[in-house]
Amino acid sequence: MNENTSSNINWFPGHMARTRRLIKESLSLVDAVTELKDARIPQSSTNPELNELIENKPRIILLNKCDLADEKTTKEWISFYESQGHVCLAADCRTGRGLGAYRSAVNKVLKDKIALNAEKGMAGKALRIMVVGIPNTGKSSFINRMAGGGKAKVEDRAGVTRHNKWYVIGNGLELLDTPGVLWPKFDDPEVGFRLAFTGGIKDDILDTEELAVKLLEILARDYPERLTERYKVTDFADMMPYELLEYIGRKRGMLISGGEVDTLRAATMLFDELRGGKLGKISFERPEI
Repeated sequence: MNENTSSNINWFPGHMARTRRLIKESLSLVDAVTELKDARIPQSSTNPELNELIENKPRIILLNKCDLADEKTTKEWISFYESQGHVCLAADCRTGRGLGAYRSAVNKVLKDKIALNAEKGMAGKALRIMVVGIPNTGKSSFINRMAGGGKAKVEDRAGVTRHNKWYVIGNGLELLDTPGVLWPKFDDPEVGFRLAFTGGIKDDILDTEELAVKLLEILARDYPERLTERYKVTDFADMMPYELLEYIGRKRGMLISGGEVDTLRAATMLFDELRGGKLGKISFERPEI
């Protein structure tokens, strides 16, 4: 990512400003909020404005894409959020792994509401949950899985869901889907990098090659064994990150005229393999405990 890339990216398009208004306007309609985070980057995939947006509504934190994250680190995040008084689950919303505990989590955070409904003679009244999260954290996959499939549009890229939609999913639950919302400015450029690595920012506004160099720098430091397993890299100390990108491209036969490496193609392949889980389970941040 070149020097000007982060400052030129339109982080906050108009539809995201509208989403913030929709969230605030819809709060009175729901009993609780389920916030989806990317298990690989729980902090970076947290909208810092969310606490203000959802006010004091009970919240369930769902660490999605746990199948792509370092399991030990995910457990650390669950302990971290639970120490803050939150109910937190790890899940893979595409396969449904971990979602069997979701209803119990709802019952836990809304036990007072459920008891009050029973006192009023409304036992079994549907509980209404707003589903929130930044783009590409898997809200539609979560709703589809809970609803039995095919109920919401799902794509593996940012910015698909655009309007609030209700889904009656049975078992006394109704879910309100909301479009993903980023925030106006990243104070920490590392947050932007992590979101870009995992697909939370649209690829077409990024410098793919320089972002790949940044990714390789991190992987060589934290997960060198993954690069060795996947790309047969062993002499990390002798290569700068850009040289490592060239090495990987050459290893895969991605050459152009003159025998030079097509580094853009190599960078694109690197991100496809990272996001597809072919580099193994990787987490890019750990809780500060």
